[in-house]
Amino acid sequence: MNAKKICFIMCTNQELYEKECISYLERLNLPDGFEREVISVKKAVSMTSGYNRAMKQTDAKYKVYLHQDVFVVYRDCICELIKLFENPEIGMIGMVGALEIEKTAVMWYGERVGMVHSNSVGFADSYLFGKVEGEYQEVQAVDGLLMATQYDLPWREDLFYGWDFYDISQSMEFRRQGYQVVVPRTEVPWCIHDDGILNLSSYYQEREIFIKEYIGQSEVDI
Repeated sequence: MNAKKICFIMCTNQELYEKECISYLERLNLPDGFEREVISVKKAVSMTSGYNRAMKQTDAKYKVYLHQDVFVVYRDCICELIKLFENPEIGMIGMVGALEIEKTAVMWYGERVGMVHSNSVGFADSYLFGKVEGEYQEVQAVDGLLMATQYDLPWREDLFYGWDFYDISQSMEFRRQGYQVVVPRTEVPWCIHDDGILNLSSYYQEREIFIKEYIGQSEVDI
């Protein structure tokens, strides 16, 4: 693996979003001697399969998996992430994280930490979900809007065939391997998430899969 390289990976189906996202990535400051790479996966059948495909295409040690509608506005974001990754016990970093995944497996039901600028239909605001104590805070799972890693673990495309639960599944996989999943302390949001209208068409089917694999229950009431 190239320890002086960072790869940004996204699954994309909208060219305008893709170009806007990349324009922000190209303006980010990098640590001295680092190079950047961007891989846009088109026509992915699921988030897990798209991310696995891209992960195998790059030799970058550090990878940032992000949504096409996420714009990284804090220019020293990567420098801060690489500094945190100097701790070999940290496997994954996200912008927003859940302190505990409850038996419902719905991340937003429980307490979260981190912050992000969010745009939805007719509304835009900055959200501080919860203050991070210390340089970073360990969480059970991070939101998939942006997930940075320094180790490669396969995304569970054998379980998740759509666009939901890939993020908390991967968080659980890192924790199964003994790595920490964390959210950094930030003074201002590092990202804008232009998330629009949520599509929950397959959410509850994939939720059942997650519960059976990681929580050991089924048919949990929401």
